[in-house]
This record gives sequence, structure tokens and C-alpha cells, in this order.
Amino acid sequence: MDEIAPTPTELIITGERTLPGIPEENYWFQRHVVAYRFAAERVAGMNVLDAGCGEGYGASILAGRASKVLGIDLDRDVIDHASERYPNVRFEAGDLSTLAFPEGSFDAIVSFQVIEHLQSPRGFATECARVLRPGGLLVLSTPNRLTFSPEGVRNPFHTVEFAPEELRGVLEDRFDVQMLGGTFHKWRLSLVEGLVRNRLPERLISQPAPEWPAWLRKVVAVVKPRDFRIRSKHVERSLDLVAIARRR
Repeated sequence: MDEIAPTPTELIITGERTLPGIPEENYWFQRHVVAYRFAAERVAGMNVLDAGCGEGYGASILAGRASKVLGIDLDRDVIDHASERYPNVRFEAGDLSTLAFPEGSFDAIVSFQVIEHLQSPRGFATECARVLRPGGLLVLSTPNRLTFSPEGVRNPFHTVEFAPEELRGVLEDRFDVQMLGGTFHKWRLSLVEGLVRNRLPERLISQPAPEWPAWLRKVVAVVKPRDFRIRSKHVERSLDLVAIARRR
């Protein structure tokens, strides 16, 4: 699924989640899309829970390969929006700290850019293990603390952030971590960073989007999923951590 229609006006940028169809958000949005595509390849034919689905675009990407997808989010307005916009997915309002499903309900859980918002990441991991069948798959992403906020959490919507081994530690009580990788820029965005002598995410947040110079707007506008890759080498340098874990 490559093309996504513009976001309806009823959802606005709050800083808590990214949305499709907003030019200033395109870099962050495409960074999320590449992760969902990565997950979709791994949950083909499965019954999948998208835990913390937000606007719903990711659940729709998963639905292109999975047999069934349920997206849940705490915000009822977001769920209503997603249900109208993505009819190929079922959406429900739900609390991630107490998943309202019986044990073994899902073959896989995908949860991207969510765990850092939660009061109890370990409690969430425990709930994920409970509602997964034995051997079920958890695919999770979160910002890499070492590159995103090495001097302390700076996103007001985040309660905690993780370095690679910290994330592994949260998962290992209930899961076998099969891969702990990360999202990286490919050559085109790395070239931009070399030219401006700054990491691109830092350059984007260094001033409000309305004040960006024209060249930066052009760079952001043409970012695509192909400008990122997910790999398991040098994870400490990654933008986002990506974990694949299997329930024991």
C-alpha cells in the first residue's frame, strides 16, 4: 500500500502521534511506514493486534498481508476516524495496560512508537505475552534513547525511553528476543546530513516547521520509505529500535 489519502481535518498534529498527508510530518510518517512494511512481511497470514494503532494507516498496511487485523487505541475519536477511513481493518477503543482479550487471542502483536508512552512498559509486555498464543510474535519499535535524547527524555508525551539493552531487558522475562535491530537512513538522507553537518531529526526540530528554509521543506517533501532501512548491526546508532520477539 503505497498511496494514502490526505488526513481528514478532524485529526490534528498534537506531537503525540504522526499523521499521513501533512507535508511537515512526511519525514516522521515515512519512517513509521517502513517499520509497518517490515512488520507486514513477518505477520503474513496471521491474526494480528495493532496495539496503539493511532490514526490507523499502519493497521491498514498490516492488513495487506495479515489474515485479520484489529487496531486498538485509547482515544475514541481516533478510533472513530480510523474505522471510517480504513474499512479493511476492525478498530476498537482499548487500554493497553489491561488488554480486554482472552489468553492466546492473537498470532502476532505489532506495537510501534507506543511503549515509550506507557506508565508500565513491563506490564504491557506481560499483557502482550498473555494475549499471544504460545510461540506468537511481538514486533515492537520505539525511539532509541541513545540518539533521540541522550541527555534525558525531552518529548513531553514520553514517560520512558530505551537504549537497546534496556528494551531487551523489558522483553526477556516473557519473550525470546530473536532480533534487536534499528532503523537507519540510507544514502540519500545520510548525504543531506553530511551537507548540513547535523543529524536530520535534530535539524527538523531545531526550529518550528513554519520557519523551515525552502531547501529543508523540499528535502522533507520527497522522503520515501526507501530512504530508510532496518538492520541489526550497530543498533546503538539507530534512529528507532526494532525488536522481534517470540512468546515462550
